[in-house]
Amino acid sequence: MTTTLQSASDWQELSRLTQGQPMVIERVRLTGKNIAIEGSFDLPQLARLSAEDQVFVVAFLRSHGSIKEMEQVFGVSYPTIKARLNRIAGSLEFVETNPAPPAPSHSDLLARLSRGEISAAQAIRALEGERS
Repeated sequence: MTTTLQSASDWQELSRLTQGQPMVIERVRLTGKNIAIEGSFDLPQLARLSAEDQVFVVAFLRSHGSIKEMEQVFGVSYPTIKARLNRIAGSLEFVETNPAPPAPSHSDLLARLSRGEISAAQAIRALEGERS
């Protein structure tokens, strides 16, 4: 089956057809360009959520994270909203927002050592992969 997804309703229809089963994207075409890429692409995390959970996440973002507003929109209690948020959050992998800085290059370490910014012991530890 070849399908071109052009709108949210197309995505909803695809979600209905797959009934929550895992899927792999094998062809990506850049809109407005004559470029297509074929391969095996995993869906982004948010696209792997059920349609209902995707709607819930969008509503949460539109309410600027207001659980009170979410209670009104969905007509459920605070604990119900929190439980659903926790369930959805538990299904997502979080991206590290403070990754460790890259290891300094050998020339950077030597320059810092020659300027007296670090000791020889610190330079050796850094070269061995430890943080100075």
